[in-house]
Amino acid sequence: MPPILDPSHLYDYLTRARARVLAWAAPLSPEQYTREFPIGPGSLAKIFNHTLIAEWYYALRILDREVPPIEDIIARERSYTTFAQLQSAWTAQAADTRAALAAVTDWHAPITYLSTDDETGKVRRITATPTDIASQIILHEVHHRAQALNILRHLGVHTDDIDYNMFMYSITDA
Repeated sequence: MPPILDPSHLYDYLTRARARVLAWAAPLSPEQYTREFPIGPGSLAKIFNHTLIAEWYYALRILDREVPPIEDIIARERSYTTFAQLQSAWTAQAADTRAALAAVTDWHAPITYLSTDDETGKVRRITATPTDIASQIILHEVHHRAQALNILRHLGVHTDDIDYNMFMYSITDA
């Protein structure tokens, strides 16, 4: 039985809203893109890199695949040093995430894995379903997107409405 909310459909919305946010960030100078703010991870570059890597990580998890050690994940996160590199990597990742979502045959099957806490080093056993992991991909990005929008506004960038209904509802003149 699929979840009540279709993860692939929600991911479509996520990528449409992401494209709009990235389009607002694209004209920024490298200095603006990496400028530090006391918001979330600190800069648009850090927010976008973190969100991209988290999506990659969770797309592997949704397929019940092993994830590289944290050192490799951190190195990968730091490898996208320009906006163009990040945008290209995220386009590729979106295709991989769509494929991962399409590959799920049982949205309620438990997936159990071990994870080491980044801060404490404590090993934890985590059990989640593909529904849970897809929800994390989507809600995690929405959380960080709010931080990115805040930074964009501080940089003087005009942003528009990116609510779900603006992208996914059929709206016509009466």
